[in-house]
Amino acid sequence: MDAQPDSAQEPVAAGQALDRRAELSEFLRTRRARLKPQDVGLPDYGRHRRVPGLRREELAQLAGVSVAYYTRLEQGNGQNVSAEVLGSIARALRLSDAEHAHLTHLAKPKAHKKKPSPRPQQVRTSLRQLLDAFGDVPAYITGRRGEILAWNRMAAALFGDWGELPQQERNWARMVFLRPEYQDLFVDWEQKAIDIVSLLRYEAGCHPDDPRLSALVGELSVKSEEFRRLWATHDVKEKSYGLKRMRHPLVGDIELQFESFRMTGDIEQVLVTYHAEPGSASAEALRLLASWGADATRAGTSASRS
Repeated sequence: MDAQPDSAQEPVAAGQALDRRAELSEFLRTRRARLKPQDVGLPDYGRHRRVPGLRREELAQLAGVSVAYYTRLEQGNGQNVSAEVLGSIARALRLSDAEHAHLTHLAKPKAHKKKPSPRPQQVRTSLRQLLDAFGDVPAYITGRRGEILAWNRMAAALFGDWGELPQQERNWARMVFLRPEYQDLFVDWEQKAIDIVSLLRYEAGCHPDDPRLSALVGELSVKSEEFRRLWATHDVKEKSYGLKRMRHPLVGDIELQFESFRMTGDIEQVLVTYHAEPGSASAEALRLLASWGADATRAGTSASRS
């Protein structure tokens, strides 16, 4: 029978590399805890459970492995696990594609050669020209760790003039968790925060030796209680598409669809665009922001600081 965990995993200290064994252990434990026997077709006899979710023996049964084998894996010992076994465990845990990839990154570190310290991320001139060509469509390019690398004038009008921020502060995680105006901007701030933390978790599995990522997680863990809470969930997610509702200081409530596109020349760079449903009030709000241009950017930034 599973033992009750003493406490949640400690957040990463600034500059401290990610501990793959601890991450693997916590990730599997939290994925198992979110499933109930009835979710996976197992009988639930109403017996008292000391921990939430499936027991280890139940998960091992579903995955077709021994309890001892799964226990070793959940304790962080995944060096010799095969891709087939990981696939069986991922199916038993009902992992998403992003979660399955994250599990593989954590369990099979030898399959990923350690890379040298990453060079500063650069956006090609042609991509910057593409951003400008979008005209009235807010668009920007992010890199690793949620850093904002380039944007067009409509993105500045919608989100504020990132050019006024020091380069280190042009980061979605820092802005959403440490700048109050972004809590006011996003109507569903909690979901925005979840998306950002889930993306950072995914990147941490891919790049556990990235010192800047470790420093970012350490800083946010110290400065934001909300970040610490969400980081402890071990949820992972890749940037994709969806709906964002915002409350802009100049045009009020605005509802926009966003789409994300990974760049083929550099898969760590992502182009993000926002658009409104044609003929909607949100489309009119974007048109107003476009017509105000730089004045909207300056006024919006000023209003968010007041």
